[in-house]
Amino acid sequence: MNTRMRRVAVAVAAGTMAVSLAACGSAKESGDKKDNATGAVKGGAIKVGLLLPENQTARYEKFDKPLIEKAVKDLTAGKGEIVYANAKQDATTQNSQVDTMITNKVNVLIIDAVDSKAIAGSVKKAKEAGIPVVAYDRLAEGPIDAYTSFDNEEVGKVQGKALLEALGAKAKDGQIVMMNGSVTDPNAALFKKGAHSVLDGNVNVGKEYDTVEWKPENANTNMAAALSALGKDKVIGVYSANDGMAGGIITALKAAGVSPLPPVTGQDAELAGVQRIVAGEQFMSVYKPYAPEAEAAAKMAVALAKGEPIATTATAKVDSPTTKGVPSLLIPVVSLTKANVKDTVIRDNVYTVDEICTDKYAAACAAAGLK
Repeated sequence: MNTRMRRVAVAVAAGTMAVSLAACGSAKESGDKKDNATGAVKGGAIKVGLLLPENQTARYEKFDKPLIEKAVKDLTAGKGEIVYANAKQDATTQNSQVDTMITNKVNVLIIDAVDSKAIAGSVKKAKEAGIPVVAYDRLAEGPIDAYTSFDNEEVGKVQGKALLEALGAKAKDGQIVMMNGSVTDPNAALFKKGAHSVLDGNVNVGKEYDTVEWKPENANTNMAAALSALGKDKVIGVYSANDGMAGGIITALKAAGVSPLPPVTGQDAELAGVQRIVAGEQFMSVYKPYAPEAEAAAKMAVALAKGEPIATTATAKVDSPTTKGVPSLLIPVVSLTKANVKDTVIRDNVYTVDEICTDKYAAACAAAGLK
């Protein structure tokens, strides 16, 4: 595990130590066998299928995957196994990956769906095969057993409030562009709903887009079209649902000669996004502490595989379009701006000062007090 992940991993390990010890004792007593009557695994030799949606967003490979792997190992006294697959933004591929996981007889699945609707049939197949399913980060449809994510409507509210803060008294002196996420991602609808609840009536929305597959290049194309339609001097702010798209938007703004850059929001606290924030090119991002989300998913998955209750982890209920009252845990988020980079991603050892403050950003870092 690299340096940036150590403190986060320690947090996961500390939170799961008690459960790890319990799993260790159980493993000795049971011999890690499966109960043929219930399908529950006795002991720690649990095979967890982990399906993540894409690898364009930095978080999945750098944070979610290693954190979940670490948490599962801790919870199973080192006996748990992660079987991993990344769908690379292809829903059909992800459905095939579920089929493979079923064939390989994993004991439980953690799925971050590419397309929340398209995955429903595969979730049903898994359930019919006796494999419980934890929906991770995105609320998958179908008969899921548990769900953990961030409060996604609150994410949109945090972004909207930050944009209003940046615009101040000039909030209605021009028009903003809204660059929402992909329609295949249920979280995108929640971000959008939260943002509109704050922005509506307080700004003029000149153009609004649902960005196909969250791709930065699509956001770039949309932003160029918006500037052409509205006039580059009329755009006073941009709501961007995540950091990747914010990068594409800022590139389009620069290419059009917009100066100074209007405030642009983001999400995920990606390294490039944090660097843009320090440099003053992007106003904010949403910092989502991945460790507690990953820990919750691992706890739910291991408990479900062992036939144990998950109520101590899943303290809330969420309704999906197909399943009511899904046991859930929603993690709070933080608005990340230049003012609190040190107290968020640096403090939590997500990134080091050296990683953020490369030669290109050295002067901006010095001005921001990052040493």
